Amino acid sequence: MTLTKKLLLAAATAAALSGMPIAQASPHWSIGINIGPPPLRYEPVPVPRAGYVWVPGYWDWRGQRHVWISGHYLREKRHQHYSPSYWSERGGRWYHAPGRWDADRDGTPDRYDRHPHNPRRR
Repeated sequence: MTLTKKLLLAAATAAALSGMPIAQASPHWSIGINIGPPPLRYEPVPVPRAGYVWVPGYWDWRGQRHVWISGHYLREKRHQHYSPSYWSERGGRWYHAPGRWDADRDGTPDRYDRHPHNPRRR
């Protein structure tokens, strides 16, 4: 195992043990795993709440296994769109894209977007 992989593994382990989501610690990198997530669980969507956005439940990777994170409400951010988290497979490995807020819905998190409020940019 190379030094870079060891450092990434150590950072992921430390983040998981501290309860801090890995994606918030460093959204520019992700760890690919060989184990795909189980099927999504059915959760009834509760009655809408004014000023909040419903975040559906999802599988997260913690420790050495998938853990179900139940759906919950997040306080709405004005003029922002919430994209829920999802898993994708690339080259036989699974990668988790965490949920995020995005003003212009172009897929780039606002803090890394050079023009975050440009509605014509897609």
